[in-house]
Amino acid sequence: MNGRKPSHQEIAEILRSRIRNGELQPGSRLPTQGRLAEEFGVERGTVRLALKMLQDDGLLKNVTKGAPPQIAPRAALPTPTGPQPTMVGLGPQLVRAFGRPHVRIDALSLTSETLMIALGEPLRRVHEGTLRPESIEVRLLLPSRDIDLAFPVPVEGDVEAVHKRWLDQRNAQGQVLKHNLLALRSTHEVDVRVTFKALPFTPPVKLYLINGSEALFAYYMVTRREEPVGGDSEMVELFDALGTKSLLFSFEKPATGEPGEGGKDASFVEESQRWFDALWNTIAGDLTLS
Repeated sequence: MNGRKPSHQEIAEILRSRIRNGELQPGSRLPTQGRLAEEFGVERGTVRLALKMLQDDGLLKNVTKGAPPQIAPRAALPTPTGPQPTMVGLGPQLVRAFGRPHVRIDALSLTSETLMIALGEPLRRVHEGTLRPESIEVRLLLPSRDIDLAFPVPVEGDVEAVHKRWLDQRNAQGQVLKHNLLALRSTHEVDVRVTFKALPFTPPVKLYLINGSEALFAYYMVTRREEPVGGDSEMVELFDALGTKSLLFSFEKPATGEPGEGGKDASFVEESQRWFDALWNTIAGDLTLS
């Protein structure tokens, strides 16, 4: 907190994240109020307010001045009832993935903007020492610079200017993502590999495959809207998609399940991984972020 004492709302959010990403397991007990107060550098009254918020959310039970409170059973933990916007749904899944020794992320999208932003929280936790992966491998499939994109494109007018704007975004976001991940090599001695390949088509969907056991899938909803394009910030009407707002559907298979087991979700994860690998190993080409 950069020397500033956190508020009870901030402490509650930190503990809430630890519960939801599995760092604090259902049925286990939190540290004592005294130890939490020491950890966060605050008074016990601030900790009690934070714990009361979590109790009101249904995440804790037995919040008293005596024994440490207990994490609610998994069945009682609030869970999303359906798909969530990509920027809401992706981040927590990445935090959970980074809690494992070996992290594998495969992504297919129009740019790497969403993944770049969503990686912020797990990377922050690695830097603060609460997550300690040993290796991270990220593979990204993005459209080639040499194709005619289906979107974004102008409704009418200068296609080249819109294409250049998309390409500049694709490259800048990819470079930031790669830099932030590779920085873990020197700062935390994590074995990191980041590879990009170019697709010969515009992806109509975005797909994130996490540790071979989860697939997060969203449709690009193409809309008609105005955006500034070019150095003079001229507003241009485009056919485009806002990937960060796409609804993300989550599919998961049991970590210890055999291929073909686990029902429809497991089958979707397995087939999605095969599809990604097929693209990666066949028609995807070299991609240079420049």
